[in-house]
Amino acid sequence: MLIHPDFLWYSELVKKISHYEFFGYAVNEALFLSEKEEKILNRIIENIQQEYHSNIDKFSKQIIISHIETLLNYSERFYNRQFITREKAHHQVLECLENLLTAYFSSDDLTLKGLPTVQYVAEKLNVSQSYLGSLLRTLTGQNTQQHIHIKLIEKAKEKLSTTNLTISEIAYELGFEHSQAFSRLFKSKANQSPLEFRQSFN
Repeated sequence: MLIHPDFLWYSELVKKISHYEFFGYAVNEALFLSEKEEKILNRIIENIQQEYHSNIDKFSKQIIISHIETLLNYSERFYNRQFITREKAHHQVLECLENLLTAYFSSDDLTLKGLPTVQYVAEKLNVSQSYLGSLLRTLTGQNTQQHIHIKLIEKAKEKLSTTNLTISEIAYELGFEHSQAFSRLFKSKANQSPLEFRQSFN
């Protein structure tokens, strides 16, 4: 089913359509439908086709757009269901993410590589950024960037509590160009500054 973008102009759906993250998923991240779900979506498509081939009147466009929005909402629901029911595959992604970030922050060349980006993580896990973000939010309530920050703060706490490195040296070792940026992020996540955290161990 192909819908020209102009058809949606001046409708409420234009404002909402960018919120459907599955438009950013890769081909291999397709939706796996149950027989019941497939029937639901096919019924909606049939309703759109029926309205399209009927006599056009002032209600036709809005009714078709309503059906399209219903189709998108069901698709979003079914994707959320898929994140939960394909538990083994998706928990493997979580495990791989954990291992990837642990290895990244344990490497000695963070000063050269800098902090890992969402794009880098998604590419390493062979999934799209949108799909990974949706999966993580559904399973953990946190997006990819938040997972990166959690692992970063864990590593920072380890260095603060087990080494005599200065705050600036730790920030540099963790891939920060400026220690102020590290301190701001640490405080926003740990509710105390790096120095306050270190002092709590003394």
